[in-house]
Amino acid sequence: MPRPTAAQLAYGSCTVVLSTLAMLLLSQASSVLAITVVALAALALGLLVAMTVPAPRTAEAPAGAPVDEEERVPTAL
Repeated sequence: MPRPTAAQLAYGSCTVVLSTLAMLLLSQASSVLAITVVALAALALGLLVAMTVPAPRTAEAPAGAPVDEEERVPTAL
């Protein structure tokens, strides 16, 4: 299982903190059960956000593929 990147950790953490704060303020939850539900929903949302952040791709050529020595870059005139 690949490790999460710094961007995934940052987005997920920010999502958990901000969504918890927003949901608690909007719902005005005061019971322990309501606060627990809000916290679990925020954790689930943070996990969803962290997992949907695109991970950096590593470009690996197949074993039998020829290696192109020169990379062509288009130029604008």
